[in-house]
Amino acid sequence: MKQDTICALATPPGGAIAIVRVSGPDAITVTEKIFSKSLEKAKGYTLHFGQVTDGEGKELDEVLVSLFRAPHSYTGEDSTEISCHGSAYIVQRLLESLIKNGARQAEPGEYTMRAFMNGKLDLSQAEAVADLISSSTQATHQMAMNQLRGQFSKELAELRGQLLQLTSLLELELDFNDQDVEFANREQLTSLMEKVEKHISGLADSFQTGNAIKNGIPVAIIGAPNVGKSTLLNALVGEERAIVSNIQGTTRDLIEDTIQIDGITFRFIDTAGIRKTQDQLEQMGIERSIQAAEKAKVILFLTEKNQPFPDIEFRDDQVVLQVINKCDLSLPSSSYLYHREPEGRLFHISAANGDGIELLRQALVRESAMPMTLDTTNTVVTNVRHYNALKQSIDALQRAKQAFESGIPTDLVAEDLRQCLHYLGEITGSEITSDDILQNIFHTFCIGK
Repeated sequence: MKQDTICALATPPGGAIAIVRVSGPDAITVTEKIFSKSLEKAKGYTLHFGQVTDGEGKELDEVLVSLFRAPHSYTGEDSTEISCHGSAYIVQRLLESLIKNGARQAEPGEYTMRAFMNGKLDLSQAEAVADLISSSTQATHQMAMNQLRGQFSKELAELRGQLLQLTSLLELELDFNDQDVEFANREQLTSLMEKVEKHISGLADSFQTGNAIKNGIPVAIIGAPNVGKSTLLNALVGEERAIVSNIQGTTRDLIEDTIQIDGITFRFIDTAGIRKTQDQLEQMGIERSIQAAEKAKVILFLTEKNQPFPDIEFRDDQVVLQVINKCDLSLPSSSYLYHREPEGRLFHISAANGDGIELLRQALVRESAMPMTLDTTNTVVTNVRHYNALKQSIDALQRAKQAFESGIPTDLVAEDLRQCLHYLGEITGSEITSDDILQNIFHTFCIGK
C-alpha cells in the first residue's frame, strides 16, 4: 500500500456544502499550508474555522477543518476533512492547492482500502461500506449496516475458532503418530464438523435471498405478441416505459425497469412476443426472451381472453403467475379476482385501465417469498465473492468429513480443514495477500470513499 498523502472530494458535486478529505502521514501538514490557522498542536476530534487559499496564495473560501489524529480516524492515518462551499470552482481550486502542497488525487476506494490495511475494518466490513452507499431500500440498508457492524465477521470468527480447535487436535496427533495416540474423540469431531457445515451451508443458502433483495427480484413478462406485455410493464412501473402498439413484434429487445413494492425491489423485464417468425431481428428478440425467462425468479405468463398460453416450460423453482389480460373487453370489473387453481396461479386483469394491477402487485410480494423486513439477528449473504468462498469452504469440509469417516490418514484430513479455514479467511481478508485481488475489490468504490 502506498504511504503518501491523498485528497479527494468526499461528497456529491452540486450541493451547498462540499467536504474534501485528506489522509496520510502529511495530511495535517499539507492542510496547514493552505489554512489560515496552525494545526500542528491541535488535538484530534477538533473543529477549526478559518480561510483556505488557492494554489496562488489568494484567499479562496471560509471553511471548517475537522482534524483526526492516527489511529483514531476512518483510515487509521492522520486525516483532515475540509468543509467548504459547494461551488465546483472552489472545490477544484482547493484540490489543486492541496496537490501543489504535497498531496495527490486519491484513487477509487483508496480511503476504505487504507482503513482495511490499517486494521480499522476487515474486508467484509469494507465491502459493506459500498453496499451502504448504494442502498436504496430499508432491506438493503439494514443488511449493509449489519455487515458493517461486524455481525457477519463475528460469525465467521466463531466458525474459524471451532475449526482451528479441530485442526489443532488432529495436527497434535501427527506429532505422536508413532505412539498411536488420539487426542480427539472421533464422535465429537464428526459432530463438530457436521455442526460447522450446517452453519456455513445456512449462510450460503441465504445468498439467494440476499442477492435478490440487493439487486432486485428478476420478473420476466412472457407471452405471445400483442397480448399487452408492454402495457402491463407500464402499468406496473407507473410510467410509459415501453412502446405500446397493436402491431405485432413491436418489442424486439429486452426492456428493463425497477420498482419497489413494500420495500422489495422488483426488476421487470419486458420481452419480445413469442411466436414463429421469419424476421431475423424479431427472432433474436424472441431468443433473448427465452433466456430472460430462464434466469427470472418470477414469470408473469401473459395471454388474453380466449387465447391459449404459449407452449413454454419453466423450472420448478420459478414462481409462475398466469395472467389473462384485456378482461375489460369480456368480464365485469368485479371478476378481476385472484384465483388459486390446481394448475397454478391465475389472474384476470386489464393492464390498459389498471383493473387487477394492485392485486398482482400484492401477489408478487406474497408469491416471491421475500421478507418485507429482515431480522437484525440473522446474517444474510449478499456478496457473490462471499458466496463462492462459502461454497468452497463447504466442499473442503465435506472432503474432510468423508476422509475422516473413511479412515484416511489424519494429515490429509487436516489439510482439507486448513483449506476450509483458508476460504473462510478470504471473506474477511485474513487470508488475502494479493494486491491484485484487493485492487479488484476496491476499484468499484467511488472516489472519496
